[in-house]
Amino acid sequence: MSRLGKLPISIPDGVEVKIAENEVTVKGPKGTISQDVMSDVRVEIDGNQVRFVPASDKKATRARWGLYRMLVYNMVTGVSTGFNKTLEIVGV
Repeated sequence: MSRLGKLPISIPDGVEVKIAENEVTVKGPKGTISQDVMSDVRVEIDGNQVRFVPASDKKATRARWGLYRMLVYNMVTGVSTGFNKTLEIVGV
């Protein structure tokens, strides 16, 4: 079982998640992103959370379960806060 796949994704204010036939679309203040999801992973919206559920117990399905969860999590982060790069200089 995927540890990351079990965690729900909370949808922040201003972000809209839509599920069409095997496609997840995330729209926010910084843009719109869509991702195709294979049919062996189900995507469910429960209030302000997105949950992923594997359709079978195969190894490939469990791997995709965590993958798609992280892809959609990164999409939600990208359209809400955007990309941020921090450089930390240590030393003299």
